[in-house]
Amino acid sequence: MIITAVALILFVVLVGVTLLGRGLRRLLPAEQLTAESKDAVKLALGLVGTMTAILLGLLISSAKGAFDTTRSEVIQMAAKVALLDRVLALYGPETAEARRALRDAIADGVRRTWPTERSGPVRLDPNAQMGDAVYVAISRLAPRDDAQRALKTQAATLMVQLAEVRALLQAQAVSSVSKPLLIALVMWLVVIFLGFSLLAPANAMNTLALIAGAFSVACALFLILELDHPFAGVIRIPSEPMTNLLDHLGK
Repeated sequence: MIITAVALILFVVLVGVTLLGRGLRRLLPAEQLTAESKDAVKLALGLVGTMTAILLGLLISSAKGAFDTTRSEVIQMAAKVALLDRVLALYGPETAEARRALRDAIADGVRRTWPTERSGPVRLDPNAQMGDAVYVAISRLAPRDDAQRALKTQAATLMVQLAEVRALLQAQAVSSVSKPLLIALVMWLVVIFLGFSLLAPANAMNTLALIAGAFSVACALFLILELDHPFAGVIRIPSEPMTNLLDHLGK
């Protein structure tokens, strides 16, 4: 909701700047609108436009890269949990408690990370008690032969790896988009739209073109902010890898 409001505010600001430029154009004396003056302004706006395009591309690339990294880590976590459950199943019926604790921990993590209501709070901090319960249950296993000892060692290793991935997800919850860069982007956009609205003839076609450009830029900002919050909003990492895993855990 906040992200949509930010994108909408940017759109309104750029449309307002466009209309302001239309009004200022009528107040400018004719000697300020000569061909030479327009060429100079176009050169300056071209430079600002180029920098804006580069910065916009960098922000989108940064947000998309962070989103893809987080999505990859979620898939890795699902794969490691499935492998851990399989290792425990191969160990024998003594791991029933550990497998049940593992399933409860994953179910709790899915509920906290992907709440049923999209507007619900997203919590990436792991439930330490449930995680500890799985680790303790694995530690209490008493292997009877070399095969079980190897399986127990592998299970403990997978638990450590899962904890590392989970901690990494929590550490990466900070924003990957620089606020100063966003502020610079907005300022440059204001300069561009004000400049073009001053140069372009005041007619409906030019005004609609600038409004369409403002809408496109607002959509780009919306995408950047959405990708920067991968577990909330419209564009979020799907929960299917983990929810599908829950259907097979403990079986």
